[in-house]
Amino acid sequence: MDKNYFRFRVVARCVFSLCLVGVAFGQEAKTSLVLPPAPLLPAKFGAWQMNGAATTGNDGAQVDGANTAALKEFGIDRFSVATYARERGSGSVEVKALQFGDATGAAGAFTFYRKPELRGLAAGQKLGASAAISTDEALFWSGTTLVIARVTQGRAALATELKELEVALPKIGGPKGAAPLLPTLVPVKGLEQGSVRYALGPVSYAAEGGVLPAEILGWDKSGEVVTAKYSGGGVLTLLLYPTPQIAGERGRAIEAAMNADRSKYGTVKLRREGPMLVLASGGFAPVAEKELVEAIHLPVQLTWDKKMPLEFHAEVQKTYSLLTSIMVFCGVGALGAIILGLFLGFGRATVRVWMGKPAASEPEFLRIDLRGQTAPIHLDGPEAGTQG
Repeated sequence: MDKNYFRFRVVARCVFSLCLVGVAFGQEAKTSLVLPPAPLLPAKFGAWQMNGAATTGNDGAQVDGANTAALKEFGIDRFSVATYARERGSGSVEVKALQFGDATGAAGAFTFYRKPELRGLAAGQKLGASAAISTDEALFWSGTTLVIARVTQGRAALATELKELEVALPKIGGPKGAAPLLPTLVPVKGLEQGSVRYALGPVSYAAEGGVLPAEILGWDKSGEVVTAKYSGGGVLTLLLYPTPQIAGERGRAIEAAMNADRSKYGTVKLRREGPMLVLASGGFAPVAEKELVEAIHLPVQLTWDKKMPLEFHAEVQKTYSLLTSIMVFCGVGALGAIILGLFLGFGRATVRVWMGKPAASEPEFLRIDLRGQTAPIHLDGPEAGTQG
């Protein structure tokens, strides 16, 4: 009894040790190396050198406490703030870089922070996807990053020198790096410079001067809204939703809200095109309002990698099945005919061999002489002697 107990303890310890080794090996197999993200701001760009270390973080309250909610709607991921000084000469620039989850967030933040005194770049100049500058301040976005630069001492040619900073910003491709479609649909005729605002939530929409009640626009359904002001006091509002059904539902809610207080919105023209709503309100003339609304259309995109509808796949499958069945039927019929021919031919030869005849023989034919020659008639029987 003692020996069996001792053996049991030894076996149990061995099994326990093997389990520990297996667990340790499994934990080692799951170990992975996680690299930190590349810094948002470079240590140097052009003639500018960073003073000290940059202030970094991922909370919008640390970089702009007054607009934390708006930054959250745009999807801020991280930020970096640094001061740069010239390597030779005087002057300093404070640079803030805010990185968002995608280019949509960066574009929305650009319109949110754009001030009326910031003007667009001169013809032929380009900085990022879009930029606005003044004497001592520049604002631009590139990819998923928004950059705000302010001259804190001296003077600087921001539009020219920040191009080298743009090259050093993190790059991103794919859908996250694609610029939003909705701001590009705003007509430029009569548009007030710098008045285009792009919102992704109720806080940013209200802060950017939206004319509609923010709570009825369906932000929980991934709605996007662009607001633009035109000369004469007119306001253009574009709303884009994932599906036409959501757009139709939100359009009815907007129509009901405007009908409840017509005096607040002035003349109104509302049109839906697929998942997009186009609304003109305010001081537009009736003819100009109609022309503006009817001139905005979603672009038609033709893609070859898009999956075909289920109905098309069903018809193709039916046709393929029918042709396959016909080919199989013909093949089986031909094979059956060959087998039947071989069976009858060899069967006939076998029967002839059993009857004592050769397996292969010339067939016997009846011959009719049609050459037209007369021949004597030979009679068989008693009549033959009588004729003789």
